[in-house]
Amino acid sequence: MKSTTFLLVFAVVLSFCQAQSETGGEETGGEEEHVELFTTPTTKMGAATSDFGYNLFRALASSQASTNIFLGPISVSAALTQLSMGGSERAQRQLFRALRYHTLQDPQLHNTLKDLLASVKSPGKGLSTAARIYLARRIRTKPEFFTLVEQQYGVRPKALLGGPKDMKDVNDWVAQETGGKILSLLAKALPKALGVNAISGAYFKGKWVTRFGQTGLMESFQVDGGAPVRVPMMQQDNYPVKMGADSDLSCTITQLQMQDGVSMFIFLPDDVTSNMTLLEESLTAEFVQDLSMTLLPAKVSLTLPVLRLSYSTDLLPLLGDVGLSEWLADTDLEQISAQPTKLNSVNHKVVMETAPEGTQYASTTEAGSHLLYRVDRPFLYLVRDEMSGALLFIGRVVNPKVLSI
Repeated sequence: MKSTTFLLVFAVVLSFCQAQSETGGEETGGEEEHVELFTTPTTKMGAATSDFGYNLFRALASSQASTNIFLGPISVSAALTQLSMGGSERAQRQLFRALRYHTLQDPQLHNTLKDLLASVKSPGKGLSTAARIYLARRIRTKPEFFTLVEQQYGVRPKALLGGPKDMKDVNDWVAQETGGKILSLLAKALPKALGVNAISGAYFKGKWVTRFGQTGLMESFQVDGGAPVRVPMMQQDNYPVKMGADSDLSCTITQLQMQDGVSMFIFLPDDVTSNMTLLEESLTAEFVQDLSMTLLPAKVSLTLPVLRLSYSTDLLPLLGDVGLSEWLADTDLEQISAQPTKLNSVNHKVVMETAPEGTQYASTTEAGSHLLYRVDRPFLYLVRDEMSGALLFIGRVVNPKVLSI
């Protein structure tokens, strides 16, 4: 496990800032209890889906260097897990290894994932997802597969009719599952080839614990290799965070609390760069859990870009990079059909919004923060469910000016 290395100068500054707080310099949060992860079926599943998400994000980052990219990994896990129920034992083993399920030793794997999905989609967390398998019309399917998936995950795979109505049908279903937040997941028709299509979507709009007092301020955001751009930002003084600096990764890491046990981690490189390969390579469920226990409490003058984004892609070309090259060559989906059946697409779309609202106000009785944290250059962030450790959302922002819903 990679440990976070805190810079001495940062620790000195941080200690000074803590001394200015209402506690009069007493340590606050050193005795905070943390949930021990990876000891229960649900937390082990949270770690597995997270590590699959980090692997998939690295593959996407490598294929689209120096651009904005985003993923809602747990919805992709859900779709591919549904698909695994249609495979032979060999195919299931290959899929489970890529999904990191081989580490779980959980005979009730599907029940555990179902419970995790229900937990992370509880109303207060701000996450809604959609995951479903669609099958080409000409496949002679086995009805047992439809029944098995529906009984386990509450969503029935669907056979396509073959025509323009299919795209509308998919988009309407995803919109319904996400409360109308994800529209037009498909921008073009699904492939006509004989096979199956995995559809997944994720919408996130969590609420902060501490609200931002100012929002929509147009400020400069530095772009690697280009002129600064003006983007709307949120700002608040004396904002409570957990914070640290990693000298190995040359970045400062901040954890912001959101409601219902969700938090956002922001990884801000020391220099203006869109090359975050080293940082991306460091991400694992264990590393992020280590961060949650070692970052130090502080109050900062925080400036954060307003994020409103929509991002979609076909993840199929990336599956070989997460260990599924052999499986893609022979998907062996014998529980779906006796016909040779391949995976045609893995369409994925995410939508995310941030807003200044929160349940608490930052302190106005103490002096302004001496520590500034301005997210005004390319950064990486992730949203995590603290109870399970599950990765809900991850993104790399190199230019927020071009983000839009």
